[in-house]
Amino acid sequence: MSKSRHLTTADARMCEPVRRYDRVDALRGLAMVWMAAFHFCFDLSHFGYWPQDFLGDPFWTTQRTLIVSLFLLCAGMGQAVAWQRAIAWSRFWHRWAQVAACALLVTVGSYFMFPRSFIYFGVLHGMALMLLIARLTAGWGAWLWPAGALALLSPWLAAWLLQGPFADLAPLFNSRALNWLGWVTRKPFTEDYVPILPWLGVMWWGVAGGQRLMARHAQWLARPLADVAAPLVVLGRYSLSFYMLHQPVMLGMLMLWGRLVRA
Repeated sequence: MSKSRHLTTADARMCEPVRRYDRVDALRGLAMVWMAAFHFCFDLSHFGYWPQDFLGDPFWTTQRTLIVSLFLLCAGMGQAVAWQRAIAWSRFWHRWAQVAACALLVTVGSYFMFPRSFIYFGVLHGMALMLLIARLTAGWGAWLWPAGALALLSPWLAAWLLQGPFADLAPLFNSRALNWLGWVTRKPFTEDYVPILPWLGVMWWGVAGGQRLMARHAQWLARPLADVAAPLVVLGRYSLSFYMLHQPVMLGMLMLWGRLVRA
């Protein structure tokens, strides 16, 4: 009798390549392009080439909200795919470590550029924690919809309570120790702030929407896109690398341009 060891189902799943959905990747790629355009406009304003009010102008604040929402929806859909295919935790931890390491790099880099308003809990910091929560709760099924709605509404309820019967607790929730939760009465002074709440609600809806698509429209989701969308698909597959590189490249180009103009 042969004593050769056969791969278990779990081992085989860990070794086989993961098939990706082009539509999800293209949507993530679209979010990256939109984000890069937004950041380029921000950089132009930062260097004084095109002064804009990115903190108060609804045109810019609404765009930021939509970009982050699209990014987190895609991340939630990715977790829906991972849950449906029972992707091993080892793969999850590998990707999670990359996100967490990049979040740390963002903190360090932003501290040198904006020491008074450096990023200590931005989109990557929030995503690292939200991805873990989404992975653990992906089995909630339809309950993810009301859970997401509650997460979206909770900051407004918390703000009402902290300005009323629990006002004595407001300084604690506004501090860096807890403002990452999102239950604050004032936003912190930082270049990027993506707290767990309400944004976890967006990711939960991404998970729920992704599970619904795979259950009811799996064939449509699996169809390849036209060649014209290939750049967005590729960009979506390497979104973390693009996220980490696009700002240093654009800032470097604008700084070089400034030196050439002054020369």
